Amino acid sequence: MTGLHLAAYFRVEKAVQPLISSNNPEKEDSYGQTPLLWAARNGHEAVVKLLLGTSKVEADGKDTKNRTPLLIAAKNGREGVVKLLLDTGKVEADSKDELSRTPLQIAAENGHEAIVKLLLDTDKVEVNSIDYLSCTPLWIAAKNGRESVVKLLLDTGKVEADSKDGLSRTPLWIAAKNGHEPVVKLLLGTGQVEADGKDTKYRTPLWTAAKNGREGVVKLLLDTGKVEADSKDKYGRTPLQIAAKEGQEAIVELLSKYIN
Repeated sequence: MTGLHLAAYFRVEKAVQPLISSNNPEKEDSYGQTPLLWAARNGHEAVVKLLLGTSKVEADGKDTKNRTPLLIAAKNGREGVVKLLLDTGKVEADSKDELSRTPLQIAAENGHEAIVKLLLDTDKVEVNSIDYLSCTPLWIAAKNGRESVVKLLLDTGKVEADSKDGLSRTPLWIAAKNGHEPVVKLLLGTGQVEADGKDTKYRTPLWTAAKNGREGVVKLLLDTGKVEADSKDKYGRTPLQIAAKEGQEAIVELLSKYIN
């Protein structure tokens, strides 16, 4: 670690320029992180500008986890830094870290809507890119209940709304499991998702919503008229049975009306 790392971290702008002259601005700390990576993480736009303004800095340099300044800025919601980096024309907007996650996926996961929009506007990102678990940006946003990001992605007209992760779970499935009603509504409203799609254990969105006590989601799914209320998982358990086992009384009552 150098004095330039510290100046970048703490946004000591007056010290940055002299330190650039007397230090190697590309010197890495023990995690492979340069002063630019530190400044990008903390959203220090003025420092990022100074560093990018030299001819000595790699705008797309990666740390030991294969993360670029763009990816780190996207993760931490540093919109101004993301724009600065994209404007250089020297960064790969769709670079992947060690877990095959792109800046778009990371921004989607954390609900950074403005950054998602910036990345989409480049037309240089793969909206259906998958990480090491085969999850797309839409899947990740749905899992975390990022309604505005889900809408942005769907509005591109380029996303696979019914994509599956490594366990055959769709964005609808994972949103149902976690009780994200607005996201479930958005996905059902596309007309492009299988309301009754099953994972590798034959569990439907209704099944997982029932198990986890997501009453609002259960009602939404039943109201579509497109789900089998009495479907069975790999072990022969129905949504009603799993809801009863988990003590989800309101859902048991709701399902009973549809089955009997």
